[in-house]
Amino acid sequence: MSKINVRSPYYITTGTVTNLTSTQLELYIYQGAQTTNRGTRIYLLNSFAVNNVCTFEISELIRDYFTNVFDGDYSTDIWWVDYRTTKFVQGAAQTTSGYTQLKAFFGYGLFEDGANPTNSQAVLQSNTKIVKLDDAPAVIAVDTSLATQVTYQLNGQQVYTKAITSTNNSSTQIEYVTSGINGSDEFEDRVIQDNGTFEGSDCLTAFEGEYTLFDFDTILVDSSTGVTKLTVTSESECKFTPYKITFINKFGVLQDIWFFKRTNETLTTKTEKFKKNIISAASYSISNHQDKTLTKNGKEKLTLNTGYYPEAYNEVFKEMQLSEDCWIEINSKTLPIQVTSSSFAYKTQLNDKIINYTIEIEFAFDTINNIR
Repeated sequence: MSKINVRSPYYITTGTVTNLTSTQLELYIYQGAQTTNRGTRIYLLNSFAVNNVCTFEISELIRDYFTNVFDGDYSTDIWWVDYRTTKFVQGAAQTTSGYTQLKAFFGYGLFEDGANPTNSQAVLQSNTKIVKLDDAPAVIAVDTSLATQVTYQLNGQQVYTKAITSTNNSSTQIEYVTSGINGSDEFEDRVIQDNGTFEGSDCLTAFEGEYTLFDFDTILVDSSTGVTKLTVTSESECKFTPYKITFINKFGVLQDIWFFKRTNETLTTKTEKFKKNIISAASYSISNHQDKTLTKNGKEKLTLNTGYYPEAYNEVFKEMQLSEDCWIEINSKTLPIQVTSSSFAYKTQLNDKIINYTIEIEFAFDTINNIR
């Protein structure tokens, strides 16, 4: 089944039809069970023929239906897109075609990918090398119509496996596989999410520092087209606080990237003022504000450093820079952010020896709660 990546154009064309006057396209956009939940058409589009050819572009219409949210729970739905056409030859309607069925992702293709990019692969990420925080799970997204099994290994031995099944429901077309519990990065979170009660102690802290839970170094993804091997490197950091950013990548799914090194935090404020009348009985108090603040709020920003990354991660950082939706995990809270670094210089081991990236981000909300 063909895919639509709605951040790039998707064209539907009739091809050359002799004496073609126009074409009518009925577009259905829906979720749930494919075909069963199609319902009534959403759009009825008309295109006049140019040189006996009619062309429609439908990505912009479908994109409006996506609302990307992330609260720490990895889950992504797609949208079913069905359409059928009726051609008019010399003004007379021809037989209406059968339904063509597509599935839409909030992804995109690059210019060099050409028209109607599909990104058709089982593992929905560009990199085959994964760098993560020591003891944190590695969450990967797979296309359930292609993937059949995901296996985590350590030194060639299986430590965890997950069978992948496909259904005709929009909520099951993407599956996030992890060796942890709901993507938790800390032992305390895993205990709580598993309905347990966490009791901290010096012995437990020592245990966590000495042993790694869910240890693995390889992930194998079996699919209908072969096996994809992902190599995993776990990094420990004892000096700085590591931060995890989650973003929507080019495949339209959630992907994590870790920043291990120094972080700087800044606050920028914005103020609206007015001149206040402070005179009373031909006098005034020198303690009163003549320049009075009407409203004042702030935006907090972080400058993050990655630490040392392999050159293969350049594509991941590129996709993060191009992402429209990003989040950061801070103090067990998932908060929305925007990447404010507008330029990105690719680094290579040949030119730069050691690759470290510095990224500036801004929280996507005002510091003082002003939601009304």
